[in-house]
Amino acid sequence: MSKTETEVENQAPEKLPLDVWHRAQGGRMVPFAGYEMPIQYEGIKAEHDWTRSSASLFDVSHMGQLSITGENAALELEKLLPNGIANLGEGKMRYSLLLTEAGGIIDDLIVTNTGPHLALVVNGACKWEDIAHLREHLDDSITLTHFDDFALLALQGPKAAEVLEGLVPGVSELTFMTAGLFKFNDQHVWVSRAGYTGEDGFEISIHESHVEDLANALVADERVKPAGLGARDSLRLEAALPLYGHDLSLDTDPVSAGLTFAIAKARRETGGYMGHAATLSRLDGGSTQKRVGLALDGRLPAREGAQVFSDNSAVGTVTSGGFSPTLGYPIAMAYIDNEFTTEGTALEIEVRGKRLPAKVVPFPFVPHKYHRKGA
Repeated sequence: MSKTETEVENQAPEKLPLDVWHRAQGGRMVPFAGYEMPIQYEGIKAEHDWTRSSASLFDVSHMGQLSITGENAALELEKLLPNGIANLGEGKMRYSLLLTEAGGIIDDLIVTNTGPHLALVVNGACKWEDIAHLREHLDDSITLTHFDDFALLALQGPKAAEVLEGLVPGVSELTFMTAGLFKFNDQHVWVSRAGYTGEDGFEISIHESHVEDLANALVADERVKPAGLGARDSLRLEAALPLYGHDLSLDTDPVSAGLTFAIAKARRETGGYMGHAATLSRLDGGSTQKRVGLALDGRLPAREGAQVFSDNSAVGTVTSGGFSPTLGYPIAMAYIDNEFTTEGTALEIEVRGKRLPAKVVPFPFVPHKYHRKGA
């Protein structure tokens, strides 16, 4: 039975399968998405830099791991997602969006064709609402399963592939946005070559009874250190990856968010998915704002909610911001009125009562380093 949003908010944070392990590693735990999660170990900047140069282990077991099965599972899912799902090859992954009829974003997620079923990884803070939405709108012939007894680890960084290959043979053959079933210590693990840092890396789904063995084996390698939510956030910001509840919400849409790549070209006119009419109208010029990148002068970062100005007119709002350890200056993502979104446009952001100079810059702030096919 799905929990309601109120039930999730009112209950004490749950513990991750690796809770004791994180504390033993020196993790500082904080409430996040209904769980107690490590925000840092050694320090956010140190963990950020280590991910860029070596390999970091992130625990993302708060995410929702779901499966969709049934004779028409792909076609049923296409009623709710704007991508093509029926043409998704086995072992292939696709980024997608759950939308309302008004075109608002319920959640962003990853769909994988595992062969036996379609797997969905959804955001931890949204998973109960997502499960309820899917159960309400999928045909009764479709079975939805929540794998709440599985953990999910993310190994991210330029040395991730060589490290994981030593423990899970065969994973180095994967390329970005592909996945497969492998073995670790005779236990089946599902490994995806993807992540949320902009670096090359993997997400590993493993039963909670074996996750500590895997975590220990990974950090036993001197190339791997544990990393927390703080570094995960600064890395995803540099990669310009939106975070649900901040850069994406029911009040945002795929067009203004710059996520039209998640709308299959063949379905832009023909539709057939929830939210199509509203999305089509925005594709035809009905979107008034756009998510853009901003680089700030100085060292003072702009945070979520800061107002963006052109002269004395408010033209947008920051949704994510912080100091970039890689670039050495503050960066932000913001929704800005369309006429001010051209690269190089000079703007100002109000921070602590002061107007800080900023300019529009392209995404991503730091180039992605995904291991793509043919690279």
